[in-house]
Amino acid sequence: MSPLPRRRIIVAITGATGAILGIKALIALRRLNIETHLVISKWAEATIKQETDYSPSNIRALADHSYNPHDLAAPIASGSFRVKGMIVAPCSMKTLSAISTGFSEDLISRAADVMLKERRKVVLIARETPLSLVHLKNMLAVTEAGGIIFPPVPAFYIRPSSMDEMVDQSVGRMLDIFDLDTKDFERWTGLQSSKNVT
Repeated sequence: MSPLPRRRIIVAITGATGAILGIKALIALRRLNIETHLVISKWAEATIKQETDYSPSNIRALADHSYNPHDLAAPIASGSFRVKGMIVAPCSMKTLSAISTGFSEDLISRAADVMLKERRKVVLIARETPLSLVHLKNMLAVTEAGGIIFPPVPAFYIRPSSMDEMVDQSVGRMLDIFDLDTKDFERWTGLQSSKNVT
């Protein structure tokens, strides 16, 4: 008997602030033995250098496969490529707009378009505030098409003591959508009280 093939997930990192979310997702997926297919946009490279101690080449080394964002002939640009789904972390409003309208100008928006048409999971870690009506309409369009909008909202109930804890909680919750348990974050167990409540 041949071993079961590894599950595959596409990870895209765009130029919105919050590059660490995509990086930590890659690290978690590697630990879970998920085959990753990575696309880093041009502006994501700039954001990575500004916000983190990683280089784009370090991040590409975390993935099993990495693609040029302009390579529309890459395997992940086709619906025949078997993959569980896609995470765009973080997702810029430009990328959200392209996905919501089916404007496949680069590999990130094309791969997301493929996920939607094949009825696979596509999770967009939307990073913007405040949101305009245009942003909200684009989010609605993606949701109606089957995508999932996931703003990385911190869980204050865990009383995070560091940025890492907040990021790990968001990454854990986004991977929950794919039924993957990182076991790296605190889950809600109800209100803690010194009094017994019956």
